[in-house]
Amino acid sequence: MFLLKKLLATLILPPVGPLLLAFFGLWLARAKSRRWRNGGFALATLSLLGLFALSLPLVGTALLSSLEPAPPITRRDLAKAQAIVILGGGSYFGAPEYGGDTVGWATLERVRYGARLARASGLPLLVTGGAPFGGRPESESMREALEKDFGVKVRWVEAASRDTAENASMSAPILKAAGVTRIALLSHGWHLPRAIPLFEREGLTVIAAPTMFSTGSPSLLADLLPGEGLRRSRMALHEYLGRLANQLKEMVWPKNS
Repeated sequence: MFLLKKLLATLILPPVGPLLLAFFGLWLARAKSRRWRNGGFALATLSLLGLFALSLPLVGTALLSSLEPAPPITRRDLAKAQAIVILGGGSYFGAPEYGGDTVGWATLERVRYGARLARASGLPLLVTGGAPFGGRPESESMREALEKDFGVKVRWVEAASRDTAENASMSAPILKAAGVTRIALLSHGWHLPRAIPLFEREGLTVIAAPTMFSTGSPSLLADLLPGEGLRRSRMALHEYLGRLANQLKEMVWPKNS
């Protein structure tokens, strides 16, 4: 099921999704019917124009910003938590300069902020993330980075989960066994609106601790140059797709059913 979800997401999200629509449009354009030909050309054109728009940093930043309702965590809110939970965000596989797998860019951004919050509050840390595609579990790389590079001790490691839903379902028993029910949940700002309900569904009280907000470049020209925006747009659309999947799952398999 996990691999099937990943495959479907790849086929729907850019760049593959729009490209498949464009190819389908060009196939329709070969039809004998003028209506089908015109429709095929229109579909191909709109798909490619949409892909170009999604590649603009201005568009990608706007899409991600729409997913970031929570402000930065305050000291007062952090003091209400009993622990900090940092969600994994991907690995850097086979890193030659580190001698093997280590944290990827997104995970590193979360780990850095988690270290700052842990030092400021003295709260214990839980890191969560497995190895869905093989290699070293993300959480093990996170612990190593936190302890060796940032000098912050990690108390709990959840190393079996493959996605955000499993981050929640597998971390909750670890936390509850230690008497922890109120957590500061740390991830990218655009990821937390999907992650928070999953942890709350497990009976935890969650305080949002977002990091790496989507901000534009000081240069308007840089925001209009296609390229980097496609990664941001894809992440935003992935989150919207994930929200929809969670809502459908809740309708079919309610937690309390």
